[in-house]
Amino acid sequence: MKVFKKTHDFQSWHEKLPQKSKIGFVPTMGFLHDGHLSLVKEARAKNDFVVVSIFVNPIQFNNREDLQNYPRNEEKDLQLLEEHRVDVVFMPSVEEMYPEPAKEIYSFPHIDQVMEGALRPGHFNGVAVVVSRLFKIVKPTSAYFGKKDYQQLLLIKELVKECSFDIEIVGMPIVREKDGLAMSSRNARLSAEEREIAPVIYKVLKQAKQLLEDFDVEEVCEKCSAMLSENEKIKLEYFIIADAETLKPLKSKKDALHAIAFVALWLGNVRLIDNIELF
Repeated sequence: MKVFKKTHDFQSWHEKLPQKSKIGFVPTMGFLHDGHLSLVKEARAKNDFVVVSIFVNPIQFNNREDLQNYPRNEEKDLQLLEEHRVDVVFMPSVEEMYPEPAKEIYSFPHIDQVMEGALRPGHFNGVAVVVSRLFKIVKPTSAYFGKKDYQQLLLIKELVKECSFDIEIVGMPIVREKDGLAMSSRNARLSAEEREIAPVIYKVLKQAKQLLEDFDVEEVCEKCSAMLSENEKIKLEYFIIADAETLKPLKSKKDALHAIAFVALWLGNVRLIDNIELF
């Protein structure tokens, strides 16, 4: 497994690849868990070469404290990636990715104006900037993203269209702990008490699916919001049922063929998101 920190070193490796080689790419911010590794396994199964990037992207963080506290473990990450037969790990510095301040502005109507887009101004532009730069460096055949960040996945698909990248975007299922908590690097920051509380998120999402059989969308959102807010350690930001294609919040089950329930909340000092497909 090769580890490159400079773009020109990666590009030198890329130039020597056989023509028409299929490259599977998994962009990450490190502190890898089984969710990331499920993407790596899929990339390994479907491509000639697998590239993983590890880069904590500063321009997608609204909260400086969140950036500073983002968990990191470079040594363990590299060990896991070697065990999963990754060919190249690209680990650029901030200076390598942003020799000058980023000036690119991307617009994704609807997608970047609701939920995460509404609550974290500039976040998705920061994601679009770094992903587009990584795509130009790596030149992958396909790139793999988890559906836990479903809104981000839709945004990346729009980015590929807008920039005319010839890249297949593959969305992979959410990987969960045995108690249902969606795997996330941020879970490591939960206290023991908070970790015991956290599975309620998935529990309520599953209840939303059941409640939708007897109640309409707005009532389900109200009931689920109330259930989550019962715990004093939880500060709910949103519980929304939205159209899976447009992310527009639904008022009635009749308004969409495919709907997803989305939740974002603070558990102590850790912000967690999750979702579940409803129909």
